Amino acid sequence: MSRNRLTVVLSQAPGKHPAKRSLEESLAAALIMEPNLDVSIVPNLYDLDAQHTGRMFLESIKSDMVVLSWLYPRAAFWLLDRDGIKGHFGETLLKSADADDEEQEDTPTEDKGVGSVGELPDRHIYTLDLRDGKNPDVFLAEIRRIVTESDNRAQTKIKPTTTIVQLGLPTFTPEALAATPNRRWYPVIDYSRCTNCMECLDFCLFGVYDVDLFDRIKVENQDQCKKGCPACSRVCPEQAIMFPEYKSPAIAGADTGAVGSLKIDLSRLFGGEQKDAVSQAVEERDRELVADGRSAVGAAVGLTKRQENKSEQAKDDLDKLMDDLDALGL
Repeated sequence: MSRNRLTVVLSQAPGKHPAKRSLEESLAAALIMEPNLDVSIVPNLYDLDAQHTGRMFLESIKSDMVVLSWLYPRAAFWLLDRDGIKGHFGETLLKSADADDEEQEDTPTEDKGVGSVGELPDRHIYTLDLRDGKNPDVFLAEIRRIVTESDNRAQTKIKPTTTIVQLGLPTFTPEALAATPNRRWYPVIDYSRCTNCMECLDFCLFGVYDVDLFDRIKVENQDQCKKGCPACSRVCPEQAIMFPEYKSPAIAGADTGAVGSLKIDLSRLFGGEQKDAVSQAVEERDRELVADGRSAVGAAVGLTKRQENKSEQAKDDLDKLMDDLDALGL
């Protein structure tokens, strides 16, 4: 029997897509009937600003939490982290609908980035993608499993000698939580991948990025980001920059297959029509500069590090793969 109440937050999709709304309503109705769950509904996570009641509610939760949204789990987790809602990443057993068995087995999930700043709270945050199932029972089964996991973890912790009571937490009404926020567009950084190379800071010419007190890259002026433009994500060497609502899964935060540590699109290797990522990013940035009444700069600005180090770097996995393809006459 569960000893703790687990907070479950359902983040609604933007707009009024009937199939998505139907799943949300069915899931909410089922969740409120579950014992030991505190269930709340908030608008789209990506759109919540610091003054929105839904964001304040999320900040007030101090224990384990499950967040269901229409975002990839990695994007949702680091989106919460950037908003100060921190914890350990809770592993889920739900399998993405577009996941590939071989890719998942061949792609290690090893953190090599700078990580979140400061000591993480002693709690786990589970981020579930609502696109991973059409039946509420799929999510209910996983949440029940998480409840058991959370209980087991709580029982192994050393019990405090004194009880800490939180006072003065604001009251959040369902109407205030669900108030429709304005739509937004900005990058989210996955610090488990980010190596603080600062290439995004060099490349972006719109003042979106800066560094924090720990000299770590951060999104400083998110409203200066150009809507629909994912250029900085394309030039990130570690694929650490996400735009959670972009059409391409790799940029939106999906885990993709890899050759070594470098993620690639094989269609580009075999003469596909797609441009390489950096060239596409340069075009996207130039388009936004011109729209702002500024001059296009091409590849002459923001790629200095890549150009200076190009001749000095040892061949990476992609270079070796290309050599092998050349040797085969492909």
